[in-house]
Amino acid sequence: MTDRPPETTATYIQRICRQARLASRTVAALDSEIKTAALSAMAQRLKESRMQLQEANARDIEGARERGLSAAMVDRLALTDTRIEQMAAGIDEIALLRDPVGEVVSQWRRPGGFEVGQVRIPLGVIGMIYESRPNVTADASALCFKAGNATVLRGGSEAFHSNLAIATVIRAAISESGVDPNAVQVLETTDREAIGELLKQVDSIDLIIPRGGKGLIKKVTEESRIPVIKHYEGICHVYVHSEADLEMAVRIAVNAKVQRPSTCNAMETLLVDEKVADVFVPRIARELINQGVQIYGCPETVSRVSDADPATEESFRTEYLDLTCNIRVVEGFDQAVAHIQEFGSNHTDVIVTNSIEAARRFLRVVNSSSVMVNASSRLADGGVYGLGAEIGISTDKLHAYGPMGVTELTTKKFFVLGDGTLRT
Repeated sequence: MTDRPPETTATYIQRICRQARLASRTVAALDSEIKTAALSAMAQRLKESRMQLQEANARDIEGARERGLSAAMVDRLALTDTRIEQMAAGIDEIALLRDPVGEVVSQWRRPGGFEVGQVRIPLGVIGMIYESRPNVTADASALCFKAGNATVLRGGSEAFHSNLAIATVIRAAISESGVDPNAVQVLETTDREAIGELLKQVDSIDLIIPRGGKGLIKKVTEESRIPVIKHYEGICHVYVHSEADLEMAVRIAVNAKVQRPSTCNAMETLLVDEKVADVFVPRIARELINQGVQIYGCPETVSRVSDADPATEESFRTEYLDLTCNIRVVEGFDQAVAHIQEFGSNHTDVIVTNSIEAARRFLRVVNSSSVMVNASSRLADGGVYGLGAEIGISTDKLHAYGPMGVTELTTKKFFVLGDGTLRT
């Protein structure tokens, strides 16, 4: 594979997308058994190709370090043995999921004796534009395939070699299963012009899903002629209520921030009720600082934590994706919710409380895509939710909201069953 195809970027993108459109018609008609066998082959080949994948990944890691990317960003790129096993396990789990294609969602009888119903069908061709994390290539390929879709993937230049290596393995598995390998394609170019051209392919692509930073999402949303579902930033909150179990709150907050800070479901702001602030803020700050976390705090936090730097409004609007965290002391439930509604990104928000009333109220008034009670925000993940994997976490409320698994990659069509029925 080469970094730049021999034809112009525009011609190359058009060709790739036409191939995907043709392949999508084949994939949409596949029996569940064939899709399952192909997915199992993908998972097995990924495990068998570990050395090949890691050799390609090493080139990306070296390039990332040469460009001075942060340790967190380098971590997002790495294809360790464990992550390759996790990619394969995720695909195996997707293979075992119920096939949504052909599912009759509802059916009813109308006056005149005819039946009306809705059945799930594939979306068609899904274009995905994403940054870092080469495991996304495997997850997206498998999820789209299971849902009967073809996909055209454009990963970030920082993971270029890793993405191509993963795609090569997956396409080989698809081909060996007797399916058109053009059902999964990764663009073999780092040319930025490719994104603009991809966003014009209204005749070939049915949906665009961007995953990455604000700049990428803004560009895609503004330039796309194709419908877009955004995987926007994850500004996730944990609110420690006045009736929280503080031991539990420490465990949840530390896990939400430290377990893997480079992910979109990591906590970025900790909200603490003023009734427990004197005890809890110094304690959680000490725990987080011991784990290498830089803290930015409101005046009430700074007065209790000498190592905390003053937070600004911009601090509360920042997705750090690193060992950095905001702490704000709030007057109570209403101010905590108001903060989430002002600064949140509709991703994941948590309350820690022993009050059933407060928990129920939080679930009712906070409308993020995942709302949690006494649980770490790190649980907001398609694999953890039992979706097998996810193609993204939608922060739009149309057409899907939250982790997008196989079902969210389908749509519905109506069917009518008559017996020579006419409209009168």
